[in-house]
Amino acid sequence: MSLRILIAGGYGLIGSNIARHLRKINKEVEIILAGRSPEKGEALARELGGTRTVYLDINNIDQTLSDVGKIDLIVAALQDPADTLIHAAIERNIAHIGITKLAGDIGPITFAAMQSPPKRPIVLLGHSDGGVNTIVAQKAAEEFQSIHSIEVAALYDPLDPIGPMNASDFDNNAGLSDRVLLRNAGIWAWVDASANIRKVRIANDFLEGYPVPLLDVPSLAGITRASRVRWDYVNGESMGTRAGIKASHDVYIDIEGVMNTGSTATRRIVVSDPNGQAHLTGLGVLVAIERILGLDGQSAVDGGVFLPETLVSPDAAIRRFKGFGVSIQQFDSTKQNF
Repeated sequence: MSLRILIAGGYGLIGSNIARHLRKINKEVEIILAGRSPEKGEALARELGGTRTVYLDINNIDQTLSDVGKIDLIVAALQDPADTLIHAAIERNIAHIGITKLAGDIGPITFAAMQSPPKRPIVLLGHSDGGVNTIVAQKAAEEFQSIHSIEVAALYDPLDPIGPMNASDFDNNAGLSDRVLLRNAGIWAWVDASANIRKVRIANDFLEGYPVPLLDVPSLAGITRASRVRWDYVNGESMGTRAGIKASHDVYIDIEGVMNTGSTATRRIVVSDPNGQAHLTGLGVLVAIERILGLDGQSAVDGGVFLPETLVSPDAAIRRFKGFGVSIQQFDSTKQNF
């Protein structure tokens, strides 16, 4: 019997990218596109083959799951404020990937998982671009014996179809005055985003970066033990737009510390997807799907709560990203174009 994956919000911008990526690497998996207007996903279902649409009411998930039958994995590409899909997955022994939870949202489900340990993987993937940048930073950190600072800035181009940053939340910097989680001088603090703007050098410009409490921040602190960690949203022209082609999605990861060679260095890693933010987010989810279900040729993953850095191999993930056209480049502070 083939594996069956339900993508909640599966015909939206991110959900459709996840579905297309999955179908590109696997023709056998059955994909179920779920949402409140399933007719909007019918064209995509026909395009992908082996795919169908179903009605999903987040407040009546039991009815949907009863109607569709056995599911191996739920991918939540939509908001689930009451953790309805996660709880349903745990209760029914279904794996789950969620991409919308921020740093302040994961406490309740973490406690619930400790009370009733999930028998299938529950992946907290509320990281930028589905965990892509945390995985890339994890790999880059291997060249350092100690890291003092790691700062990530994601540039959102208004010409990128998804954004900037799920436009309804971030138009005109709306919502950026909320508390955000930062680590500075080794101390964790929830601060006002609008009072903690930083200048980010991109090409020949210094753009304003607004911190957002994505899961990259605690993840990167856990990986690197850096005393300063933050993630920022920047609005501006992408490399693709500046080159006169379609908008790209660009992420700048700056790491400062002591290299394995013993020298002190500041290194910038630039991740750029010429197909935009939704495409890159879909790739982050794809590598998590592959690992959970064993589509990468290894055994499927047992139950537990996972983060991208505790789930996937950075080397395998980066190969997958590059295979889908993502550029990953490194620059030292002494080199041109930093």
